[in-house]
Amino acid sequence: MQVKTFTGSSSGEVLAQVKAEMGPDAVILGNRTYRKNGVICHEITAGVERQTRTQAPAEHDSFSGWGEWHKEWLQIKEQLFALMKPAIQMSRLTPRQRVALEYLQREGVSDAVSLELYKRLLAAPGSSVLECLSEMVKIKPFSVSEWSQHIQLVTGPFGSGKTSTALRFALMLRKLNPGIRLAFINTDCLRGNGRILLRHWAELSNFIYLEASDSEAMHTILTKAAGLDLILIDTQALIHGQDLPQILTNLGLVTEDIAIHITLPPFANPVQTHAFLNRYKTGLPTSLVWTKLDEAVSFGNVVNVAYESELPISALSYGGELQESLCPATEPLVWRLVFKRQIPGH
Repeated sequence: MQVKTFTGSSSGEVLAQVKAEMGPDAVILGNRTYRKNGVICHEITAGVERQTRTQAPAEHDSFSGWGEWHKEWLQIKEQLFALMKPAIQMSRLTPRQRVALEYLQREGVSDAVSLELYKRLLAAPGSSVLECLSEMVKIKPFSVSEWSQHIQLVTGPFGSGKTSTALRFALMLRKLNPGIRLAFINTDCLRGNGRILLRHWAELSNFIYLEASDSEAMHTILTKAAGLDLILIDTQALIHGQDLPQILTNLGLVTEDIAIHITLPPFANPVQTHAFLNRYKTGLPTSLVWTKLDEAVSFGNVVNVAYESELPISALSYGGELQESLCPATEPLVWRLVFKRQIPGH
């Protein structure tokens, strides 16, 4: 890669130099603004791959090419946001708004969220940060009334707590309605730990436990369980190359009477989280369940993912116990978590 640093009196002037000398394929590697002899200078470091004659991209390696392009685009986007940050004039905000925005940035709220929040605050003078954030982050608490679908499917990456979340959902509903008729269906029939845990606690709690590994078994079970109040399905985590619509099709779960709940810990890498959400996208009613909250040190990612995915937060989960360790999400609980790092129940 050829790397070169450009300087000028404005960011636009420097970007024009980069484009003119290195072409449209240049990748911005870094930028900074400094003062020299009383004059403000803008500096951008850019790089570009110079392909040799012996280097020819493999036509079949499209996935690898996309991956490289995606990483470069993320770098460019980060640099664009860095260039836009000076345009955020904190002096135009009230002291309370400014303190809240600066706190959110320290907590890991993304540049995209910060810029959108800043624009909303300017567009509605006198509004509070919480008012604007509530418009950006949807919350729909998990309950039978809010999520009225007969089938509630819990899914998520390996280790995100999807099986324990399904159990916590059931125990919470049982506490609210002791007479509820509920069944678990486990589709992850090959992995031992989650299967044993789910079956053990289902039997201890007098819930029906069933297994279905294909569409034929699922159809038989759903037909027999049609008279129950609720069905909770625990799915397998997706491996490379799989997506949730494919899994639902394989299981014969092509129905509108189903809701999806994706479990995620708040400390997952943003790039990985984005990839997860793309693989779990279905078009069906879907929510986010934030798990392992007691293991996190900041909660800016809760805001980032909810804003970027436009999915509502339905529940908050914490601690190692199954009882009293999950609660339906509400605005006060979510904002106390983000602004005070206050975990529900603590």
